[in-house]
Amino acid sequence: MVILKKFGIVLTSSALSFGMFASIANANTSTTVMEQPEKVQIQMVSKETVFTKADLIKKLKSLFPNKFDQLSNSDFQMGGGYTYPNDDTVRYDLYFSKTINGKQLNGNVVFVGKDLEIEHFSFQPLNQKEALFPAKVSKDEAMDIAKGFMKKIVDGEEYQLESNNPLYYYSKQILTEPVRYSFSFTRTKNKVSIAEQRVEVTVLGNGEIVSLYMNPVKKNSSTFEDIKKIKESKVILDKVKENLTVDLQYQIETDYQTGEQRIQLVYLPTTKLIGVQAISGKWLTANGYTTVFPEKRKIEKITAKPLPSKNNGVTVEEAKKIAEKFLKPKSDKFKINIHSVEEVENFSGQEVIRIGYMVNYGNGGSGASLEINKLTGEIIQYYDVMNQLLNPLGEKPKQESTLTQKEAVAQALKYVKQYVPSYLHNYSMPVEDAYFDEYSGSYNLTFPRVVNGIMVLGDQINVGIAADGSLNSLYVNYQEVEKWPSSDKVISEADAKAILKNSLSLKLQYMKQDIMDQHYDLVYLPVFNENSFGFLDATTGKWNSLYPETNPIVIKHPWAEEELNYLISAKILEPKDNKAFNGDASVSKGEAIKVIMSSLTYFYEGMYNEQNENMNQTFENIDPKHPSYQVIERAVEAGIIKPNSKTFDLESPVTKEELAAWYIRVLGLEQAAKHSSIYKLDFADANKVQKEYTGYVAIANSMGILTTEQNQFNPAREVTYADLAVSIIPLAHAIAEKGYGLRY
Repeated sequence: MVILKKFGIVLTSSALSFGMFASIANANTSTTVMEQPEKVQIQMVSKETVFTKADLIKKLKSLFPNKFDQLSNSDFQMGGGYTYPNDDTVRYDLYFSKTINGKQLNGNVVFVGKDLEIEHFSFQPLNQKEALFPAKVSKDEAMDIAKGFMKKIVDGEEYQLESNNPLYYYSKQILTEPVRYSFSFTRTKNKVSIAEQRVEVTVLGNGEIVSLYMNPVKKNSSTFEDIKKIKESKVILDKVKENLTVDLQYQIETDYQTGEQRIQLVYLPTTKLIGVQAISGKWLTANGYTTVFPEKRKIEKITAKPLPSKNNGVTVEEAKKIAEKFLKPKSDKFKINIHSVEEVENFSGQEVIRIGYMVNYGNGGSGASLEINKLTGEIIQYYDVMNQLLNPLGEKPKQESTLTQKEAVAQALKYVKQYVPSYLHNYSMPVEDAYFDEYSGSYNLTFPRVVNGIMVLGDQINVGIAADGSLNSLYVNYQEVEKWPSSDKVISEADAKAILKNSLSLKLQYMKQDIMDQHYDLVYLPVFNENSFGFLDATTGKWNSLYPETNPIVIKHPWAEEELNYLISAKILEPKDNKAFNGDASVSKGEAIKVIMSSLTYFYEGMYNEQNENMNQTFENIDPKHPSYQVIERAVEAGIIKPNSKTFDLESPVTKEELAAWYIRVLGLEQAAKHSSIYKLDFADANKVQKEYTGYVAIANSMGILTTEQNQFNPAREVTYADLAVSIIPLAHAIAEKGYGLRY
């Protein structure tokens, strides 16, 4: 018999996710606003070892035959067993790492229970060349690989592939990184999906499975409602339509590549309703089931008139003193150490002073930061990491909340009046129920922003109230907006409601009412326009999506079609009009540099940080506010563009020999290319290559990046979009294979 002894809780790093919104129209139908928070790990010690490292290695190799044969037992490390609250199933970590021919192979895996079921897997393979574009396997082939692996690990349980599964990665895909196909599978019972029981599988473009994540749930003890007892979906659908209410809201979409804002008026279903219990017909809300349809709360401003700010502006030193006074240790074992104070502009466009600090205790510590509005001296961003650290110190914080929701709202109101008074005339009292975290006993509340009597989607003050009533978190997501669209020309609420009714359908799903419970109810969830992330444009009356599908328009070209279409789908190349796009048109220097930089490195283009007064400006015609500033300056910094003149002609065409020079500089081979006399060009028009470009052309040609046509290099020919698309692929391959690139 194995004796396990709990000796403490090690909290994983988790912070509240602010700035997001949840509504029936945009909440993923496979999840709800009652999603489980990140779980904490309870470390275990035992007098006997349940499993050895060899056991875990054997299990890993059985799941992935021949994949890890090059690793010896010494390349693996085993972590101690641990459990989760309300789930006493023991989990085991196995890590592996080895350098082979100068390249790093590493990964980790988590096994669960006495059968060592795989729950998490992450792997960085040695050779990813075949995974780069053009990938060795297609998306359909990768899907078959993922399905085959699922059959191996689910042990006869039923899982279905989710078709509506937006991915939250970079909006652009650089060419030096492998193609990744991600698939989401949901466990089913009676052919009905179970809300939070999902498996995410990622397959590389070479067919290798490189990641897996299975939500940690205690399956064996779960109970499920009888599907034979559900009410007919049409009855419930008519009931939802009869009670449907809608809200007119402002929606702010920010392009974080350019910093540009797009503000529009949208209609969304009122978010008070989550779904309908499929057997009883009761309404499901954030506070559980009710027989009365949840009414919309009226918008009530926190304060009608602006309140004075805490200060009329603060210096860096004053902000540091505010932080020192605010950050009071919650234990005499804590020591607060402020290590950085900097003036920045945050993503909401506010001038802030960001305070970085460490909470030190014993031999450990945890880093955190808070933000103070530079103009008002108010603390606008804070998360209490000290609450998380009390358990390892043996000072377990109070988790069983005695606060009612009404009391939590009162506490939150007290804190926002105390810390951010100057903002409050822009915000309303909560119109949605607070989210109650069962694990911590805390409440999370939202005070929505209101403009012209209309709520602003995703722009709010978020407040977390701990179980003892203390401030757990504070975040002011206030975005500067010059002009708000008028609501004069929007369609009527009645018309909007009619459109939503016609677009409404229901999805049956198993869900928990209480995340601590193991019983699953059958719930009908509303879905609009068959799109979990859709919204109704209030001006046009048409449906749009936050995550639109890839444009199906295909660029036609005799020899560069695949490359051009991939660059467009990866948002590396962004034509203004796909239908009018001509792949044989000459590409300008400005566009060519943008494609090169976007192919090889991630960066935010066009975002001007006004707080930085010492920004470099290499060319007189490209200042920090110019849309091409970031890409040009980074190309200069990387040595691709040489600042040999006061201006850079963005609109002039780039020649083939100029492109060769840019490519060779990207590869870091300029020193070799400069010695033009040691190179002999053996193609017919070698004499047309300018002397200073001889070495660049020779190397680019020998590497197969820029090649000849009928033994002609055509050095002075203007590069077309097709030329650029075809040549940038082998350039990216060369960079990826050698393991170097643009490091930023």
